[in-house]
Amino acid sequence: MTLIIARRVVSLLAVVVAMTRALPAPTLRERQAITALSSTQISAFKPYTNYASAAYCQPESTIAWNCGVSCQANPTFKPVASGGDGNTNQFWFVGFDPTLGEVIVSHQGTNTQDILSLLEDVDIIQESLAPTLFPGISSSIKVHSGFAGSQSRSAPDWQGNDYGPLTRCRYCTARRHFFPLHLPGVTVRFIGYGLPRVGNQDFADYVDAQSASVTHINNKEDPVPILPGLFLGYHHPSGEVHIQDSGEWASCPGQDNESDQCIVGDVPTIFEGQASDHDGPYDGVEMPGC
Repeated sequence: MTLIIARRVVSLLAVVVAMTRALPAPTLRERQAITALSSTQISAFKPYTNYASAAYCQPESTIAWNCGVSCQANPTFKPVASGGDGNTNQFWFVGFDPTLGEVIVSHQGTNTQDILSLLEDVDIIQESLAPTLFPGISSSIKVHSGFAGSQSRSAPDWQGNDYGPLTRCRYCTARRHFFPLHLPGVTVRFIGYGLPRVGNQDFADYVDAQSASVTHINNKEDPVPILPGLFLGYHHPSGEVHIQDSGEWASCPGQDNESDQCIVGDVPTIFEGQASDHDGPYDGVEMPGC
């Protein structure tokens, strides 16, 4: 069984910018390792992109699956729970997609104006994950405190729901490391959009070591994914896909790949970024979708 989350920015976000250190030129090996996704591979992401876009809609709309084009794009979806207030607790919904054969857990991201304000804030404190939510996780794994708080506030809502037959699906989608700890035996996939660096090197290594599949898609010159800076001790896990200006989707292996085909090399500083790229389009889908 697979559990998947489709969302734009994962809730455990780490943010802040002051400066970006100079990066060495990518090696020939790094350039050669980058591959372009086929049109079929790109199209396969579109249902999840629409689910991520729909997560910005009011809970009463997503529970009725009546949220406009984002809901219409996945017409067979069966919602079972939704929540959040769009403020201290971001919107979320859970349900089953019989066409994909997957359970979908989708979580609201942040609008461009809000996220850039957070990224420029001086609060770069990292903290260990709460042992009640992440039992057995090493205290050396640290994430941004503000977004850890956001995740901890919404997690009880998900844990408190009895999803019944959803847990019997063949494939499901959810949070990349939270759900495997609480739903053993479930295969997890994470698909995120415009993801900032969430935690420290131990966090990135921990995510890479899990069986969960992680894909974080970055759009053109979006400055959000290069924040907080590496010099602040933040690191991305592997799994980057970078949408080029040409429209090509490049699979960038490794953590924080420094090639100019990937986000770190393409947007070396926030001053070379374009904030509007954070909203998309991701294969024609804009965020938010409401």
